Amino acid sequence: MNITEALLHALKERGAREVWGIPGDFALPYFKIIEQTGILPLVTLTHEPGLGFAADAAARIRRGLSVAAVTYGAGAINMLNAVAQAFAEKSPVVVISGAPGTAERARGLLLHHQVKTVGSQFRMYQEVTCDQGILDDPATAPAIIERVLRNCLEHSRPVYLEIPRDMPAVPCGPVPPHAPSPCDDEAVAACAAEVLARLRAASRPVLMVGVEVRRYGLEDRVAELADRLGVPVVTSFMGRGLLAGKACLQGTYMGVAGDANITSAVEGSDGLLLLGVIMSDTNFGVSASHIDRRRLMHAEDREVRMGFHTYHGIPLEKLVDALLAALPEGARACPAPLGGEGALGRNVVYRRGFVADDAPVTPDDIAVLLNDFYDGVAAGRGHGTDADAEPAPFPWPLACDIGDCLFTALSVRPVPMVGPGYYASMGFGVPAGMGLQKTTGQRSLTLVGDGAFQMTGMELGNCARLGIDPVIVVFNNASWEMLRVFQPETSYSAINELDFAAFADALGGRGHRAATRRELADAFAAATAERGRFQLIDVRLAKGAISDTLASFVAGVKRVSGVK
Repeated sequence: MNITEALLHALKERGAREVWGIPGDFALPYFKIIEQTGILPLVTLTHEPGLGFAADAAARIRRGLSVAAVTYGAGAINMLNAVAQAFAEKSPVVVISGAPGTAERARGLLLHHQVKTVGSQFRMYQEVTCDQGILDDPATAPAIIERVLRNCLEHSRPVYLEIPRDMPAVPCGPVPPHAPSPCDDEAVAACAAEVLARLRAASRPVLMVGVEVRRYGLEDRVAELADRLGVPVVTSFMGRGLLAGKACLQGTYMGVAGDANITSAVEGSDGLLLLGVIMSDTNFGVSASHIDRRRLMHAEDREVRMGFHTYHGIPLEKLVDALLAALPEGARACPAPLGGEGALGRNVVYRRGFVADDAPVTPDDIAVLLNDFYDGVAAGRGHGTDADAEPAPFPWPLACDIGDCLFTALSVRPVPMVGPGYYASMGFGVPAGMGLQKTTGQRSLTLVGDGAFQMTGMELGNCARLGIDPVIVVFNNASWEMLRVFQPETSYSAINELDFAAFADALGGRGHRAATRRELADAFAAATAERGRFQLIDVRLAKGAISDTLASFVAGVKRVSGVK
């Protein structure tokens, strides 16, 4: 066994299913071993940002490790933004990069792809990963790999491994089996007891679930916990779609941009339990009133913060299990709020009944069409699904880019979905949709704006080679519309109006055009029916046509920030 093989076996044992990669000269030695051994299949794309987004989406949909392999300098640094997004949104992507070999470094010459020093790239990745290692010694490589991959899994964040190009084939021992970091069970029990005591003492307890519940695969256990607690349950903006179809779920908290009953319940709670919720502006920046953190119980990043003290080293899954253990089945810790005074009721109604007439298409029309479509999919399967669910239970996972397409998706019934709800980098959607289909085997749907499509849409040229046929819906309004709605008086948000349907045909897919609701219905039916090549629907939207959800969000941001 050599260093590359040891790494590949360790990745596979920890749940990785493929290596997303773009080769380059410093990476050729380890890419050759990846291909020759077949330990993990190699899936190649053509531009590193898209590669990073695809690997990120694969990690999110599977709730497990994903791998992005690149070359030194121009390759790895080109992927830095995608990895930064994965870090910010807690997606466990393992970055593997080639690097100059020992002999090359000793020559004293500046090496191609080098920035400032040979170690510049490593230091850059220290900012966007939770652990790093250089595999330049076969004696230490197994322990480094074990530590780095353990931290990737436990923190659900990217990590970085660098392989100098004279090291991939060097003999190496196996990587030790995965061993979780030790946890103080007494501290977990004490923490759970305090959480329950605070909830029982509260007159208006509320449970909010967030992205870490997805990342650690805790939906079923958290749904059971919610039932036993008997408190109102909402999701954060980033956690939208969690607990889909569960009786306990009562909607998504979006502050002044969302449902007034949910906003009042969350912001007026004297016992607000946050499970895996990121304290970001997208989750709380549009709060109608200041949330008193002294009354919060906030479990995130392996810590539980309560009032003025913090329990350290408490994994979210351990806390959930301890809370379940402390609550007998069939009993509710706080029975009043769900059944009587304080109940929120099921506030979210997803619009159905698409009308195929000659009216111009709006973003909300797209949401209604998708609701009808997913209703039919669910009826055919006989059940609903969770967001970011395992691929087998439900077809047509949904990928969204940033902008109004993401806000439109908030009006779509909960389905398996990935989208950049916090870091919000444009260009995620197309490669993410490709990543969903390649890693799950389920045909995917993608919602993307015309500006974001121009950043990574060329990756669709790889679909035929990869054997995938996603359906892409482009919101084409010749504008960076998300920016325009914040500053409508400016002109720099305008972009060229392109014929994306023709673009699809040139890349080996099939393009459709739709400006009316009748044309959209026909195009969508044709696109979802045809197999064997990707389908792109170029939806021509009128200038200023935005979703109701985005309009409410922008109004809320302006109200909270005081911006006119």
